[in-house]
Amino acid sequence: MGVVIESSVWELNPSIFLFLSVCCCFSIFLYPHLSNLNLNRTSTIFEHGVSSSFTRFQRNFLFIYSIASVVEGLWSVFGEFELASYGIGREEMILSLCYGYTTALFAAPFLGMLSDLIGHKKVCLIYCILHFFVGVWKKITQQPSIFMTSIFLSMANTIFSFSFETWMVTQHEKQGHRLDSLNDTYWLMTFFESACFIASQMFANGLIGNSMVKNTAPSSAVIFLAIICFIFLTRGWTETPGATSFKEYSLSFYAYIFGDKRMWLLTLAQACLHFSIGILWILWAPTVVADGREVQLGLIYPCFLGSRMLGSTLFPCLTSGPSSFRIEDCLIYAYITLAALLLIVAYDYQEIGVLVTLFSLFHACVGFILPSLARLRTMHVPNELRGGMMGLSLAPANAAILLSVGGYYRNVGNAALMAFGVFGLLLAAGCMHALKQCGKQPYHNWHKQ
Repeated sequence: MGVVIESSVWELNPSIFLFLSVCCCFSIFLYPHLSNLNLNRTSTIFEHGVSSSFTRFQRNFLFIYSIASVVEGLWSVFGEFELASYGIGREEMILSLCYGYTTALFAAPFLGMLSDLIGHKKVCLIYCILHFFVGVWKKITQQPSIFMTSIFLSMANTIFSFSFETWMVTQHEKQGHRLDSLNDTYWLMTFFESACFIASQMFANGLIGNSMVKNTAPSSAVIFLAIICFIFLTRGWTETPGATSFKEYSLSFYAYIFGDKRMWLLTLAQACLHFSIGILWILWAPTVVADGREVQLGLIYPCFLGSRMLGSTLFPCLTSGPSSFRIEDCLIYAYITLAALLLIVAYDYQEIGVLVTLFSLFHACVGFILPSLARLRTMHVPNELRGGMMGLSLAPANAAILLSVGGYYRNVGNAALMAFGVFGLLLAAGCMHALKQCGKQPYHNWHKQ
């Protein structure tokens, strides 16, 4: 007589999505009323009846950024499905990650400096071209090369991580808007990016359906959206690249970035954050399913992004108004909280509900840290060198992730890899403490108040 083994299925409570949605809506619509105590505060996109050049500028940029975010999110969802539909195993998937991170390791500093030299808008256009090319290639090729696909998508992801922000900041300064009005745009970028990633997952799932065969519908969608994004970028604000030569730029970069301890601290803090996020995205799924129960990972992914949306709404509440906290102090506690959350996971805790809660809290803290670091970049980094500095910070993070992927391939334990992430986050907290001790940065007068 055969033995029937019943499989156990763990399901996420649907009320979690309702809770996150209500909290996010409550936060973004309540914030303008709570922050009226701040007399110097500027208007936000959610304040109705306000007509100003800044509001139009902010809405136009967020619209373009949202389209780019949907394009970026589509490949992150469709890519894993595509590899599985081709029958590609674990070793090939790890090899694909290695190709991508190796490309980003060398491309990030180059693309960041190129963005400063030729103009950020042109590099954003390159982002659209890369996605268009990959979409066309996947549509006409039966089985695209993993090597070439990983390279192009990694370059596009690298551009997405800094060029849109630097383009927005330079245009913000060029149009003469107040510096403090950037703070709202920073957290709204994180909020809209996360929301668009959720929308792209729903869009990709609808295009793929239940079929496990080759499906070109997502590629067609990426091609269409890349063209739309390209058109709106070309019709956007005009950009005049600086007349600085490469030699002059190199001298300035060496003097203001390599020659200033503040820049080293901020760069290292950014790199540690990128490293910990990369480690978490590689390991969260294997960690959740480690106890053998069946889990619908596609429903947990939006929960993480919703938590990041909610975390981004904490940024204006804590850093603006008469009761605002110093940004370095907030980041110190945020980094320590991230380290504590990863440390609990590193002890190989396998209760799925607790793991999902810990990962959601992790993303909520990330949602707060991302706009906070953007604000610090505005305070410390000259706009003329911002792209190069952000690209430079990605290089050590990609190198560390590449080594971690190699360790994962050689069956290094998940707990050991997450322990490295904990160390990096504690190091980032120390960098924020040292940055606070350095006092007010010397380039404050470079930016319009």
